[in-house]
Amino acid sequence: MIVKKNRINIVIGADHRGFLHKEYLKQHLILDNCSITWHDVGAKNSERSDYPVYAKQVVEIMRAEGPAELGIMICGSGIGMAIVANRYSGIYAAVAWNTAVARFAAEHDKVNVLSIPADFVSQEEMVLIVHAWLAADFLGGRYQKRIDMIDKIE
Repeated sequence: MIVKKNRINIVIGADHRGFLHKEYLKQHLILDNCSITWHDVGAKNSERSDYPVYAKQVVEIMRAEGPAELGIMICGSGIGMAIVANRYSGIYAAVAWNTAVARFAAEHDKVNVLSIPADFVSQEEMVLIVHAWLAADFLGGRYQKRIDMIDKIE
């Protein structure tokens, strides 16, 4: 799969259940003709930790319009981190458990934060999921209309 950029900055965070997946992804995600700069907010080990801390850090780095335009979060189900992230305007987070869901998340929902359920996907599957998400482009049109509707919700 081809990513249309030659450089991408990704902020990544995981709780204890996603820690090993996070480390694996940083080592094994290779994109053709595209270098990745990782901004890792933790966790730093597999000791029990609380996912809201890392989800918040991922989003705050993205919203600072600084080092990262995309985020990846990894926890047991992916759901909790997505809930945290979606509380922030301009953040569109989705849980993806296969490549089709990841592709649709990018194409239809302009997802800029991908949440991975470590308890339900292997490390190898996760790499494929992230590849599919990064290779897909937002389709705009009727999908942009829906994003605009979401952005008007208080």
